[in-house]
Amino acid sequence: MHFQLRKCLECKIYTLKSTCPKCNEKTNSVHPAKFSPDDKYLKYRILEKNDSS
Repeated sequence: MHFQLRKCLECKIYTLKSTCPKCNEKTNSVHPAKFSPDDKYLKYRILEKNDSS
């Protein structure tokens, strides 16, 4: 089994479940994506980040 800490965006509580036990909303992972120096999509993410600023 693979456990990661998750956070509900509605009520701001942390849980290990994919849905919030308090409000039944979906939870999001609080961990950043893994970094790879060989990331072939890095250029596109940088461009998207600069366009949204």
